[in-house]
Amino acid sequence: MRDIRRYIKLGPLGQAFSAPRRVVLLIDEVDKADLEFPNDLLHELDRMRFRVSETGDEIAAKERPVVVITSNNEKELPDAFLRRCVFHFIDFPDAELMREIVRVHHPDLDRSLGEQTMRVFYEIRGNTRLRKRPSTSELIDWIAVLRRAGIQEVKLDQSLPFLGALLKKEQDMVALADQLAGGKRYRS
Repeated sequence: MRDIRRYIKLGPLGQAFSAPRRVVLLIDEVDKADLEFPNDLLHELDRMRFRVSETGDEIAAKERPVVVITSNNEKELPDAFLRRCVFHFIDFPDAELMREIVRVHHPDLDRSLGEQTMRVFYEIRGNTRLRKRPSTSELIDWIAVLRRAGIQEVKLDQSLPFLGALLKKEQDMVALADQLAGGKRYRS
């Protein structure tokens, strides 16, 4: 008979609990998980242990990990869960910080194209009708696409290239088209 333990692989929580010294455990975008996940997680983190149902083995934390949980606030998290968290809001990067972030991902980006993309990006983000304003990752991806296509110049007009790298919802494309048309579309 084979030992089923050979087929059990611990996930990040099990690895953090099993670590010989204190580690940092990142639980990213907890608000996108199933509805019961935060409460289930809370139970395991409170106890600092869990049982592997297939074997009955208990995994107990040797050292309490530092747990960092992120949320994009897409859905409400349970009050009991929030009571046990230390909340820290991270604001969207201002233009100067965004330039540094872009430099990390595109260190040899032409300065002129970098400034143009930043200007267009923040103008688009300023559109209050957007449901999902473009984020840092969309900017990084958009710049990569522009560079691969050999585009040297961008401006906020109807010919803006690769807009789908920035905006991910049809409604947002319509809102931007309305802005570019001087706000005259879809009005009586």
